[in-house]
Amino acid sequence: MIYLIGNWKMAPEKNTQAVDLVKKTAVIAKQYKKTLVTVICPPTPFLSLVSKNTKVPLLVGAQGVAASEAAAQTGLVSASMLKENGAQYCIVGHSEMRARGESNDMIKQQVDRLLEKKLIPILCIGEKSRDAQGWYLSEVKDQLDTAFADVSALQIKKLIIAYEPVWAIGAGAERAATPIECREMTVFIRKFLNDKYGEKIAKAVPIIYGGSADEFNARSFVEEGGTQGFLVGRVSLDAKRLAALAKSISQEKK
Repeated sequence: MIYLIGNWKMAPEKNTQAVDLVKKTAVIAKQYKKTLVTVICPPTPFLSLVSKNTKVPLLVGAQGVAASEAAAQTGLVSASMLKENGAQYCIVGHSEMRARGESNDMIKQQVDRLLEKKLIPILCIGEKSRDAQGWYLSEVKDQLDTAFADVSALQIKKLIIAYEPVWAIGAGAERAATPIECREMTVFIRKFLNDKYGEKIAKAVPIIYGGSADEFNARSFVEEGGTQGFLVGRVSLDAKRLAALAKSISQEKK
C-alpha cells in the first residue's frame, strides 16, 4: 500500500469548507482504497468536526502534540485530547515545527506520548542543506537516534517516517529534490532501522516522501525514489489535484 497523507496546515478558514474538503477527499480515498492509505491532518480546531464527517477508508490525523501530558501548558494539545477527538495519526518533527524551536529531544517526547496513547506518529526527518562530503547524513542520523532511543521493536512497526529535505521545500527552496536523492535517503534510513531493529522490521516501516511532490512528479518518486507514499501540503487542499496525484501513484508500474 502507498500512503497519501494530506497536511492541511492552517487551512481552510471555515467549518463548512473543512467539511466540503473532507467529503471530496473521502471520494478519492474510496476510489483508491485498494492501493492507497489516505489520511487527512486538519488544524486542531477542525479535528472533531472532520472526524465526525469521516468514514473508513479515509483516516484522520493531527498536526502536532505536546511533549507531555501535563495540564499546565498554554496553547498545547495532549495526545489524549487528540485521541478523544478522533485522531489516529499525528505529524511530529515537521520542518516548520523544528524551525519554530522544537528540538530532537522534544520530538522524541512527542513520539513517546503518541505511542503511549496508541496513535501513529508520522515522524518527519530531513537535512537543512546538502554538502559534498555527506555530513548531512549525520544530521539525519542524530534525528533518528534521538527519536527512537526508547522505541521498542514492537512500537516501531506502528510508526511512519517522512523524509523531508528542508532545502528543497517552501518559498526558500534551493531547488527541487530528485527521486535519486530521495532513494539515497530512503536506503540510509532503512539501514539505520536494520542496524537497530533487524531486517524484517526495517522492511516493515513505511518511509514516505515529504518534499515538494505533486501530480506531475509523484510517480517518479515511487518508481525511482523508492518512497512508499507522500506527505503533501497545498495539493491536499485542492481535490482535483489530489485526485490526479492519487491516480498517478496508484497506477501499476509500467
